[in-house]
Amino acid sequence: MKKNLFKLAAVLGASALALTACAEAPPETTTEPSVSDTVAEEPTTEETTTAEETTTETAAATDFKACMVSDSGGFDDKSFNETAYNGLLQARDDLGIETAEIESNAESDFAPNVQAMIGANCNIVVTVGFLLATATEAAAKQNPEVDFAIVDNSSFEGVDNAKGLIFNTAESSFLAGYLAAAMSETGTVGTFGGAKIPTVTIFMDGFAQGVAHHNEVKGTDVNVIGWNAETQDGQFVPGDDPFQNQAGGRDTANTLIAQGADIILPVAGPAGLGGLQAAQASGGKVNAIWVDTDGCISAAEYCSSIITSVYKGMDVAVFEAIQASMAGELTSDPFVGTLENEGTGLSPFNEFEDKVSDELKAELDQLTADIISGDIVITSTAQPK
Repeated sequence: MKKNLFKLAAVLGASALALTACAEAPPETTTEPSVSDTVAEEPTTEETTTAEETTTETAAATDFKACMVSDSGGFDDKSFNETAYNGLLQARDDLGIETAEIESNAESDFAPNVQAMIGANCNIVVTVGFLLATATEAAAKQNPEVDFAIVDNSSFEGVDNAKGLIFNTAESSFLAGYLAAAMSETGTVGTFGGAKIPTVTIFMDGFAQGVAHHNEVKGTDVNVIGWNAETQDGQFVPGDDPFQNQAGGRDTANTLIAQGADIILPVAGPAGLGGLQAAQASGGKVNAIWVDTDGCISAAEYCSSIITSVYKGMDVAVFEAIQASMAGELTSDPFVGTLENEGTGLSPFNEFEDKVSDELKAELDQLTADIISGDIVITSTAQPK
């Protein structure tokens, strides 16, 4: 289903992501957040330096510095933040630039961490996540000489130095829902989220609509639990920090499984790993569809339970935003990842390659074409406008 535009970038992204998973995680933010600076002298060299060392070595490499602020998931979340961070690493390696990054542990870290990156003399600051929108917009307005990009939030009205990187995952999740309905043996599939925010519910909307489309064209009666697209309400991980609550994710998945779901779609960042644990514990009776990145790369230990993943090309979008900023060409026009430009889609079936029939693969290809052409209209209210 993938076309040429994202093929090379996806290969590079997958390779770098695999390296990221093997490397040490970036230093964690403490009460007084610390900033990690890296200068790339050679494409494969990763080096963390002090601020004084960074200044000296940057002159030899490049005067451009790209920086990133995570949300509370951290850069080793095997999902959302890690994929975006991979784009920063690729920019460091391929463009030979200096980089810095800082992790957020809580919402209260967002604004101070963005300011820390500005204080580190970054040319572009990339923030990861819808929840950083307020801090990012304020910083962009106060620092017009600095470029900004934000993952999973649109550009800000009247702010010329900030670019939104957004993804219509309702389209790709529609494919995932159709696939789940076709492969379910119990006639029940489920989904749950980390929080009731648009960047989560957009997956759940598309998933539910894909199941409904399968029922319509195939005459089936597959039930979706965990999300009601009409009422916009469903199952979410409990707790004050739900995206970090793996035990809560596992319990939520087990609730769906107890109700008969044999395929689940967790949309909950690190907490979604609890869903993969629940699926794996079923001994093959329950499987999952991962989100944000190819789960067989980012969470390889659960690959035997992952049918496919709804990917978002966050690494590619981040890399291209940094590259544009470096060239002085960054605009505030948002990047919108779609099935058509392959900014989102389904990852390979990996260990399920032989379990997904050729007929079903052909149907998914046709659905992709129909969504791109407009013959199938996705109705999620969370879609990028």
